[in-house]
Amino acid sequence: MSHFDTILRRASVVTATGLQTMDVGISGEIFADMAPDLRGSAAVEIDVSGKVMFPGLVDAHVHFNEPGRTEWEGFATGSTALAAGGGTTFIDMPLNSTPPVLDVVAFEAKRRAGEANSRLDFALWGGLTPGSLPHLPHMARAGVVGFKAFMCPSGLDEFAAAGEHTLRMGMHVAAEFGLPVAVHAESPAAITAHQKVYPPPSPGSMADWLRSRPVAAELAAIEMAIQCAKDTGCALHIVHISTAQGVALVSSAKKAGINVTAETCPHYLLLDTEAAIRIGPAAKCAPPLREAGSVDGLWRALVAGDIDTIGSDHSPSPPELKEGDDVFSMWGGIAGCQHGFPLLLERALGVTNWEQLALMCAAKPAGRFGLSSRKGAIAPGLDADFCLLRLDPHVIEEKDLLARHPISPYVGMRSAWRVEATWLRGNPVSPATHGQLLTPDT
Repeated sequence: MSHFDTILRRASVVTATGLQTMDVGISGEIFADMAPDLRGSAAVEIDVSGKVMFPGLVDAHVHFNEPGRTEWEGFATGSTALAAGGGTTFIDMPLNSTPPVLDVVAFEAKRRAGEANSRLDFALWGGLTPGSLPHLPHMARAGVVGFKAFMCPSGLDEFAAAGEHTLRMGMHVAAEFGLPVAVHAESPAAITAHQKVYPPPSPGSMADWLRSRPVAAELAAIEMAIQCAKDTGCALHIVHISTAQGVALVSSAKKAGINVTAETCPHYLLLDTEAAIRIGPAAKCAPPLREAGSVDGLWRALVAGDIDTIGSDHSPSPPELKEGDDVFSMWGGIAGCQHGFPLLLERALGVTNWEQLALMCAAKPAGRFGLSSRKGAIAPGLDADFCLLRLDPHVIEEKDLLARHPISPYVGMRSAWRVEATWLRGNPVSPATHGQLLTPDT
């Protein structure tokens, strides 16, 4: 008879084949065994009857902004908020920390900050800009999971946009190391052409902002990135796709044998242009929120299995950067890693199933970015990362927010599900938890 450190009894476990009621044994930091009536003893036994045990989210798209901009967020507050939303692992973007991760020195500074302050395990993206090209091999050897490029201005002077030449050069290096390139796909040429015909006023409202960045700009950039990936043999990841048309481009490329994946975000599935106008600056993002019909199309793409990963794109800022009468001059980012996933559940479970959600939110991001030897599923031998969910309809209030600043477009929304607890490597996440740096599987 086995002895475990912890046994969770009668859990409704999300597995690759569906929801199964079973006992889960944890030894040390890993899942040791699972069975409907697990035999064995444990130092701690917990009855979790009626709770859904979901794999810890692997959020491959957050901006926790440390070091250098901890007044915007920081690893401690960002990881706390993500844990409250079911997350156990995140991959931090190379910006908006300062300096951004464009060389090994900046990578090491961010690694040290994460190891000191994060309550969750984490990996790091490197930045792909014209100036970082000589540093890409060194960052690859240091342990980045891939390289992130903006195909349009990022909003920060220190993180320059990657034109087609830079993108291709970076993709050649990434392919050499077997790493993916992730792109923010909006074409600056298409945006400029659109705004010449429909010049936005100054100051501009939220409605003006929504009209200023058309779907055509996103599609043009996705097409160009896919062509670059095809020509270079680089794995490509399109982040925060806001439309079904964008997802369809990725699906077509996959059928043609191109190594490309599609990410969307909870806010593109939960909010539309009417909501953006009602909510105001907290809902400003790029690409912008789309019309209700576009949201429905994105859901159809999700149900069809065409969306590979869901990432929060948590990108907060201090309140003063969301103030004023000109939406165009405000910071464009949504703070949503705490509530995006729980809010998705009610509609998602009406059109799909638990196992597909686990694929998009845990298994596929872990696999795509080389973390699946430890993360992404509830299975023996993997890190014992999970969250416990229960049905508990409630309205999200400002006082509930755990990010550094209580700003979220989700305040006032009704959530049917609540994350009751999140466990990392066999223990509940708490202020005493210390995250570890993860590097891609070799």
